[in-house]
Amino acid sequence: MNGLYALKPWYADRLSGVRGALARRGVSPDALTAAGVVSAAGAAAALALLPAPLAALPVAALLAARLAFANLDGALARDTGRTTRRGALLNELGDRAADLAVLAGFLPLAPLWLVSTAGLAATLPSWVALAGSAAGAPRRNGGPVGKTERCLLVAVAAASGWAVPVLLLIAIGSLLTAAVRCAWLWRELAA
Repeated sequence: MNGLYALKPWYADRLSGVRGALARRGVSPDALTAAGVVSAAGAAAALALLPAPLAALPVAALLAARLAFANLDGALARDTGRTTRRGALLNELGDRAADLAVLAGFLPLAPLWLVSTAGLAATLPSWVALAGSAAGAPRRNGGPVGKTERCLLVAVAAASGWAVPVLLLIAIGSLLTAAVRCAWLWRELAA
């Protein structure tokens, strides 16, 4: 059950020219990680400050940039031979910071307990995948509500104003995604 993550190879292929241009200019993969966090924070600000549906276009554009940077940072590091353990750590921390930054945009739109619950739930699938990887299993990504689906849901909230229903979907879907990954890892690590 990979959800929209199944499109990642296609998307990475579309970004190959951008990766080449970034490599030729000597852009650091870490700078792309930081740009992803900044894009996420920008999406959060647009969500918090602009009414629906005016928030839809800037939120969608900034979240698309956030996903592009998340795809480009590791690929650029691999393409240019600049993969490091520190870079991997920065990448993971940047992804979690971006996830939480986006959801912080809901703070003026929904109860604090719901924003906090969705934020915690949204990080669980990645923690499960990282724990499985640390235990020797292949890294498991994808949905039903992974990073890409969460970004899509936030764009829906920006267009519709449905902050509470979207946060509920993010929280429940993220918990389901963590459970699906955990079950897969449990089977994988038993072998």
